[in-house]
Amino acid sequence: MSVLKTVTGRRPKLIGTDLDGTIVANHGFISERTKIAFTAAHAAGIHIYFVTGRPIRWMVEIKENFNFGLGICGNGAMLYDFIKQEILEEWLFSVEAQLETVKRLRKVIPSVTFAVEVNQQFHREKAYVPRWDIGADNVGVEMIEEIIIAPALKILARCQNGEYSSDQMLAIATKELSGIATVTHSNSTDSLLEISADGVSKGATLARMAGRLGLSADDCVTFGDNPNDFSMLSWAGRSWAMADGHPDLLKYAKFQTDAHQEDGVAKVIEMFLNLPE
Repeated sequence: MSVLKTVTGRRPKLIGTDLDGTIVANHGFISERTKIAFTAAHAAGIHIYFVTGRPIRWMVEIKENFNFGLGICGNGAMLYDFIKQEILEEWLFSVEAQLETVKRLRKVIPSVTFAVEVNQQFHREKAYVPRWDIGADNVGVEMIEEIIIAPALKILARCQNGEYSSDQMLAIATKELSGIATVTHSNSTDSLLEISADGVSKGATLARMAGRLGLSADDCVTFGDNPNDFSMLSWAGRSWAMADGHPDLLKYAKFQTDAHQEDGVAKVIEMFLNLPE
């Protein structure tokens, strides 16, 4: 049964959407209905931002499906032209803050292991078992501190033994890293945190992009399914949580749409296009 209600108001001027679990299925599939809806929105003059935790090497499928829009990658740490494959701007995690983050998390979550996204490469501790990029990373180091020598896109912190869920890790790390880093996650069934520079988030970067276009939050709409989307869901004047997303989404989003398997985002965009400008 659909949870989507009628969309009212005026047509938005900017759409910011998460990718995985929002418009992209777990196996990388983007439906034709979704592609048609975004293409129509672009043709109507609406600015499109694909806002994701992904690094740029995972934006190839977005380029294969869309020939418009810009990417906000690394949970807000990078503005990326995925069509030209050009990094436009970055808001990186300093070496000092990375080291302090690792130091503090080792104290409060002793079983934690780390990886880091830096200079478009993925580096990890030997004890960190990746779910993605298997075979594409280096052989690993004993301690991540050995290779924290440059500003990074983000740090990944994982508990291998399932001792903590992502939500439990997030609660601990958010308190411990206040004023040091921004902590979030994008998968409730995993034991994995994504950590960026303090103040960097999807919402903060999307708000910056809107401001440069002379737009306010009321001109913008956002879609998302996990805690790394909370900041942009709460910022936008209108925002939609995916029905199959994180249980706390509606604390931040204004509305709810159907699951991504049911083209929930496309359904909202189709309604937008029937609204007055």
